[in-house]
Amino acid sequence: MSTPEITVIVADDHELVRDGIAALLSAEQDIEVVGTAADGVEAIGLVQSLHPTVVLMDIQMPDIDGIQATRQLCAAGTTAKILILTTFGADDNVLAALRAGASGFLLKDSPRLALVAAVRAVASGDAALDPAVLERLVRQQGPLDRPGAAVDLGRLSPREAEVFRLVSQGATNDEIARLLFISETTVKTHIARTQAKLGARDRIHLVVMANRADPDRPQ
Repeated sequence: MSTPEITVIVADDHELVRDGIAALLSAEQDIEVVGTAADGVEAIGLVQSLHPTVVLMDIQMPDIDGIQATRQLCAAGTTAKILILTTFGADDNVLAALRAGASGFLLKDSPRLALVAAVRAVASGDAALDPAVLERLVRQQGPLDRPGAAVDLGRLSPREAEVFRLVSQGATNDEIARLLFISETTVKTHIARTQAKLGARDRIHLVVMANRADPDRPQ
């Protein structure tokens, strides 16, 4: 039997939800649930001791909630990708989770296949955001308050700026490749360079940065 490529911790204060998600993911050959947590404190401890690939983190939990736990883990330099899973889809929760360092945001009523795909996406360094939540996030015009986080688009090449604009609109790598008549490998290279130049943790944070800047403005 091959070793699972993706290890996961599920953090949720509802036992039935927690166990159900764990069972669903464990049915996948490339995913192994290595631990479950009932609150943010327990989640932090498990992540620090088990070093999972992905953490599925509920927002509403006792003691330390999911956003606080995410913030603490990211500040401590965790390599785990954190996927927020919640019944709440309010924009302020989305932005707070992404500011804290989450790599994705899904609603608990998302289809099973969407959840599995999201875990695989964040594990590979991509991002995952519920389509309805992404649409609201991209439309949102308010600035994100993060000191010193001005987006310097002048550092991007014209093609990188073009890719950045499409990423900020929620386009997939395949869609970007077809729109720009380039390969998906080239798209991934442009995205990686753009993340490095802008200091973005991952793809989803490029979407967040797009709320602070207009990629089409003159540089």
